[in-house]
Amino acid sequence: MRSFIIFLSVLFIFSGCVRKNKVPVAQTAVANAAQHQVKVEEVIQTSKYTYLRVSENGADNWIAVNRQEAAPGETYYYDKDMEMKNFHSKELNRTFETIYFVQEISKEPIAPATNAMSPANHGGKVNSAKKEGISIAPADGSISIAQLYANRNDYAGKTIKVKGQVVKINEQVMGKNWIHIQDGSGDANDFDLAITTLDGVKMDDVVTFEGVITLNKDFGAGYFYEIIMEDAKLVK
Repeated sequence: MRSFIIFLSVLFIFSGCVRKNKVPVAQTAVANAAQHQVKVEEVIQTSKYTYLRVSENGADNWIAVNRQEAAPGETYYYDKDMEMKNFHSKELNRTFETIYFVQEISKEPIAPATNAMSPANHGGKVNSAKKEGISIAPADGSISIAQLYANRNDYAGKTIKVKGQVVKINEQVMGKNWIHIQDGSGDANDFDLAITTLDGVKMDDVVTFEGVITLNKDFGAGYFYEIIMEDAKLVK
């Protein structure tokens, strides 16, 4: 666990940077199966992100990285990304049907990871699958997950309550428990709420949490959350 926390911390410090140092030949001798090699076709800059339309093997995709310089015609490599469906950029007033948020891009091929404590082994998939059969009404003073997603800007930075069933738990990652709850509300994309807390729960528990809502939270290493409730407390 300690090595995993250090790994995340290092990635977070250097997130959004373009790697400029060439990877030693000895490290690239083994192919990186997760690596993407893309050519930049279009660049859109915003205050926080750089959006790149890239081509790879004849297919065009949009990727997003922390704001940095980039130009059409350049070639980059990356191996950590998270797919987002119907992502809406407020600054651009544009919804991307599919976009990949990339941890880091490099101008040189990337060596395969050797650290067994990778995000994929610790719940790197931010979104949980929708669980059937859940139908939980909000508790007194709480809101539904559907209401939260529909009015996310109104709740950003505010402390709210949400009730739901626990569908996923990752304990003691970066010193916190990471919990996903669902209440049966929401559409095909927006139905799951991630929560960080020091309190413990069990799978399938029906719980009410109170915490601060944060939008577009990027912890690095592929841990990007469109909406997350942070430092939440279990309401008895």
